[in-house]
Amino acid sequence: MIKFLDIKKITDSFQPELGEVVERVVNSGFFVRGEEVRRFEEAYAAFIGTKHCVGVGNGFDALRLIFKAYLLSGVMQEGDEVIVPANTYIASILSVSENHLKPVFVEPDLDTCTIDPRRIEEKITGRTKAVMIVHLYGRNAMHPEINRIAEKHHLRLIEDNAQAGGCFFGNRRTGSLGDAAAHSFFPTKNLGALGDAGAITTDDAALASAVRTLGHYGSHQKGVNDIQGVNSRLDELQAAVLAMKLRRLEADNAKRQQVAKYYNTQIKNPFIILPQAPDVRDGKADHVWHLFVVRCLQRDALQQYLGQHSIETHIHYPIPPHRQLAYKAMNQLTFPITEQIHREVLSLPISQVIEETEIRNVVDVVNMFKPA
Repeated sequence: MIKFLDIKKITDSFQPELGEVVERVVNSGFFVRGEEVRRFEEAYAAFIGTKHCVGVGNGFDALRLIFKAYLLSGVMQEGDEVIVPANTYIASILSVSENHLKPVFVEPDLDTCTIDPRRIEEKITGRTKAVMIVHLYGRNAMHPEINRIAEKHHLRLIEDNAQAGGCFFGNRRTGSLGDAAAHSFFPTKNLGALGDAGAITTDDAALASAVRTLGHYGSHQKGVNDIQGVNSRLDELQAAVLAMKLRRLEADNAKRQQVAKYYNTQIKNPFIILPQAPDVRDGKADHVWHLFVVRCLQRDALQQYLGQHSIETHIHYPIPPHRQLAYKAMNQLTFPITEQIHREVLSLPISQVIEETEIRNVVDVVNMFKPA
């Protein structure tokens, strides 16, 4: 069986250093809000290219705390609108609605599956306060038009960078392009922790301070709680592991890019629609291939066929957010491009540890697929 993602193999590839890092933290006897977190925050801010990084419990917390901080500061008020991509993982939308803000969906560009810049401005109203872009599948979603629109309408630009650690837009990394960005280090991510972990990056010192306070029960000083916060903190163990793994992230992303290039050049099946090749400038690519997502009109048949040939695949994602029961009031909305994407997408195995024989096998089997 060719696994979709062999997390154990990835984890083993960091040994013995990974074990040494874990042992060091365990032996320190200090597990929350210590030097390991501070060092990782400084290293990750420098890597992304921002002045501040605040570690939190997970990627979803990173997003929801950004909005909560803006509400507390008066930048936003409950009921305000946030432009969001219709094609995304539901966590992007949950972070908006949980803060009693209104998500306003915008269709994606079918070629990139990310928010279509040409469709944003028509959705802006007097209540619109922000635009969220999601660097889905590892692909940069930023576009000069999005920046122009945000500046013209005085909107906050928020990045969901959960799937695109290390990606570029021109000479800048995603996560440094807007007013604030959320990052996930879930174990399946290109930069993965040994459990849940996340971070917020920003150049806004006030926002960074507010998020840090919110994530520590609303306290900036022990025993003093000025606001009603939550418990969402990056722990010492995850921070130490992430700091060690961060040093290899660019090399790991380069390996994923090589796998994606092989797929894109060697899969030649008329029933398969391949993802758009990334832009590369000065060696900086706008895609880090967290996922390699193809489209197929006979997606379910393709997935069954690959499974029969011992190739594990996943669907990211089978149901769009506006059709989920969690958003029953939105179920009547229609977004044809988004719905087409969710009917057709299938993610093939890709990682920094997948073997050449496995890659060739995937290509050979995919190329032999013929729908009934």
